[in-house]
Amino acid sequence: MTAPNVIDQPRPSPQQEPAARTASTWHSQIPDDKAMLRAAAELTRDIATARAAIYWPDMLGSAALGYAALAGAILLDSPLAALACGLLASLALYRALLFIHELTHIHKDALPGFRFVWNLLVGIPLLIPSFMYEGVHTQHHARTRYGTIEDPEYMPLALMKPWSLPVFALTAILLPPALLVRSALLVPLGVIIPPVRKLVWERASSLSINPQYRRRKPEGAFARMVFWQELGASIWAIALVAASIAYGWRPLIIALCVVSLTAFLNQVRTLVAHLWENDGEAMTVTAQYLDSVNVPPPALLSPLWAPVGLRFHALHHLLPSMPYHSLGECHRRISAHLGAGSTYEQASYKGLMPLLTRLARSTMRAG
Repeated sequence: MTAPNVIDQPRPSPQQEPAARTASTWHSQIPDDKAMLRAAAELTRDIATARAAIYWPDMLGSAALGYAALAGAILLDSPLAALACGLLASLALYRALLFIHELTHIHKDALPGFRFVWNLLVGIPLLIPSFMYEGVHTQHHARTRYGTIEDPEYMPLALMKPWSLPVFALTAILLPPALLVRSALLVPLGVIIPPVRKLVWERASSLSINPQYRRRKPEGAFARMVFWQELGASIWAIALVAASIAYGWRPLIIALCVVSLTAFLNQVRTLVAHLWENDGEAMTVTAQYLDSVNVPPPALLSPLWAPVGLRFHALHHLLPSMPYHSLGECHRRISAHLGAGSTYEQASYKGLMPLLTRLARSTMRAG
């Protein structure tokens, strides 16, 4: 899907009117800002190590709070108290789940045991083992794939019809029951029916949004990891269904509703992670950066809807391996070094609602 009358316009400068900045985009081959790329690399080398003292308490605390609140949502008699617990559970589990993003980028030896424990406590219980993101998300960062048909995490949403945005967001609500069916039924069925196994792997084994993406068969050590994670998720899913048949469906339905809200929050965050204005061409690193979004301080609510460093998503595309706890300091250093009016500053936005409004206006122009 293309929109030459929009895509071929140049990127507005910071001095132009805000309305003009909202109404236009830039060509995918905007030249790289080498000063920005150099500053990003040189100013942040000393804070590029993942710190176990931050990762472990954050992940474990988020998971513990999420499960405790989920128990309250299931067990409390007061509807208001149960609803409050459900909302808290959704936010806490959202943060715990998003450590899957860190797992795709940190070195395999950086945090011994972290991947295993995260899968045991978060990935498998919520039926989203880390293999569903590992080996997929890195393709989104590939220099020649970002924004193209080969990018599993890109759709030109800004160039699509206005109705595509609510559909995109609301379909996330169906993810938890779909994952339950996948692990409890389709994966075991695939053991005895190879075509089902092939279909499930290609089409339903990755956290991707590009409907044309097909996942390649796993190999080597990764295939062994997939086997054990799939086995754990299937055993857990079958146990959930069996327990619900034996003792009642209410706890499982409440849990699915809580995780559906988590999936919806993540889908809304995804809507504003990028500007989604590329129509399929390969992009320079700077163009990829400008098609991505930072929502830095003083935005107060961004840590809630974009936790674990994802409020610095554009910066993350400059420094993919930078641990989430260092991104705030990276942003401060680069901003101070490059100053106001720099290319770096152009990827910063004020908050969720201005970004959603910008995206909706883009779809209305495209439509």
